[in-house]
Amino acid sequence: MSTLRDHPVLAVGAATALLLLTGCATAPGGSAPPTSTTVPSDMRLEEAEPAPPEGSVVGTGTVLDSSGDAELCLGAIQESYPPQCDGVPLDEWSWDGVDGSEASGDTRWGAYAVTGTWDGERFTVTEPPALLALYDPMVPEDPTDGVEGTRTAQELDRVQDDIVGRLGAAALSVSADRGYVWLQVVWDDGTMQDALDAEYGDDVVVVTSALREVDGN
Repeated sequence: MSTLRDHPVLAVGAATALLLLTGCATAPGGSAPPTSTTVPSDMRLEEAEPAPPEGSVVGTGTVLDSSGDAELCLGAIQESYPPQCDGVPLDEWSWDGVDGSEASGDTRWGAYAVTGTWDGERFTVTEPPALLALYDPMVPEDPTDGVEGTRTAQELDRVQDDIVGRLGAAALSVSADRGYVWLQVVWDDGTMQDALDAEYGDDVVVVTSALREVDGN
């Protein structure tokens, strides 16, 4: 069985009520939030384009198939029936031999660990999915090595709101914990982390990827 490399995932809903205040908020340390005049344009958050992983990755979540258009829900799922999400498109998905699904009308869904390749826009399934209830991933490493962050709650709130306003749905989850802002995206090879460090300073935002590399690539 393949082993996985991963970072911790913190799926916590981001507060959006204060987005209108981000224009006048100050960044950590009391200085104004970085702008195009303080950060090179090619290093700004909106310009960050992580290179796709070279090998196989695995993603865990709900596979939602509506009339043959399958997607993997990596972020929030609307609590409706059937459920809804803004997931990543799945290619080569098949329900043949796959247990653990529910159906309502033209929609079918279930929770799985899905292995395949990611090209930056679409996920291509390369192996049969595993039921998420039976999936046993490795315990993720702590990217902070257990070191607490030094930013105040007010500073982290400003950074968190700024990220939510700028990334929108590309931010799968954003939360403040242990003195850091934790941001989860579909995939980052370090490019987005570098952009966030340039904008907000080192050791302020920790980026994690929902898709994880499979050992042995």
